Amino acid sequence: MLTYEPDETVAHRLDPRSKLAVQMGFAVAALARISPRALLALSVVAAIALLVARVSLARALYAYRFALVVLAAAPVVSTVTLGSPWIDPAAAVTPALASYRVLLILLVSAAYVRSTPVRDSRAAIQQTIPGKAGQLLGTGVALVFRFLPVLLADVRTIREAVAARLGDERGPVERASRLGILGLSRAFARADRLSLALQARCFSWNPTLPALAFSRLDAPVLVIAAGLTVSPLL
Repeated sequence: MLTYEPDETVAHRLDPRSKLAVQMGFAVAALARISPRALLALSVVAAIALLVARVSLARALYAYRFALVVLAAAPVVSTVTLGSPWIDPAAAVTPALASYRVLLILLVSAAYVRSTPVRDSRAAIQQTIPGKAGQLLGTGVALVFRFLPVLLADVRTIREAVAARLGDERGPVERASRLGILGLSRAFARADRLSLALQARCFSWNPTLPALAFSRLDAPVLVIAAGLTVSPLL
């Protein structure tokens, strides 16, 4: 799974608010545009984002491998019809384009995750959205970034333990149910420990977060974000 890694790339030096603006603008442009020319332009933008953050395409695709299965299944299922001709390849075009647009959004988010500390993300959200709503959203994002990798590591541990006991020789339904039950049990246990740890550390809704400041490097990035946002209107 992709996580933040300290580096000296251009993406690391950008203000997190600028990167969030680019992500939002990119999502708006990707979900609104379906022409091949627009998708090609967005593909170039996504490739530049990965390059600037020094994230290889193979690593990003591997990190989203489970999402890729779902995205790939949509066009495949769409080709199946209940009557003649039973298989309609033309019906897969629209779902395939939709899946590709979602994939581009995931790739841009991979560049953000690799180049942005969790505390900076929380600070950006809380400074952008005032009041309790911003505090709640910022805290939720911070907990997801920290908690999700732990849960995924638990699932991998459970799978390895089941395989060591020859559990991989059982049926797929039994394996999936066992993995789901053990995974949920571990997740609830982790949640209880997290709650206790937050209380022990006197969790604050309004902690001292890192100071954020725009620089000259952020100016062209904000222009790109604005351009992506209004591009569906052009």
